[in-house]
Amino acid sequence: MEEEVFIHETAVIDEPCTIGSGSKIWHFSHIMPDSVLGDNCNLGQNVVVSSKVILGNNVKVQNNVSIYTGVICEDDVFLGPSMVFTNIINPRSAVVRRDKYVSTLIKRGASIGANATVICGNTIGEFALIGAGSVITRDIAPYSLVVGNPAKQIGWVSEYGNRLEFDESGKATCDESGQEYLLENNSVRRLS
Repeated sequence: MEEEVFIHETAVIDEPCTIGSGSKIWHFSHIMPDSVLGDNCNLGQNVVVSSKVILGNNVKVQNNVSIYTGVICEDDVFLGPSMVFTNIINPRSAVVRRDKYVSTLIKRGASIGANATVICGNTIGEFALIGAGSVITRDIAPYSLVVGNPAKQIGWVSEYGNRLEFDESGKATCDESGQEYLLENNSVRRLS
């Protein structure tokens, strides 16, 4: 564990684990052994990080989120309040399936809204924005804006999380950042 971290006195930290420099762990949170938190992560109140979870740098986890074994979050991911991950496709109380955890990958810069649910085995693409209360049942493309149950794509967003409006040539500009994007073959990429 790095020296320059803040851990609230009510948090429980099980060794061995890795907590990167500048990270903050708030009230009643629990970090389990063999988990990895990158630099400058911020875990809100009542967050559980299970064994073997990997969080990249600058991951923000809001209150009441449990991140179960099998979840990997790349850098700059945002997990909204009370959002939910699963890690077993067909859970049963009387059937032990600890050797059947299914992985979930949240790619760089993606944001998941409050009370959303991510069914295990899916990948959420770079800079995707998942609306509050959505249920993710399939892979989500980079820069997608998705909402609903099951989640459906309703548009595209910039790296700043603003909705993109593409012209007839397939180009859009983020109003906030000025970054330009291209939509080709139902896929968005940022132009340099």
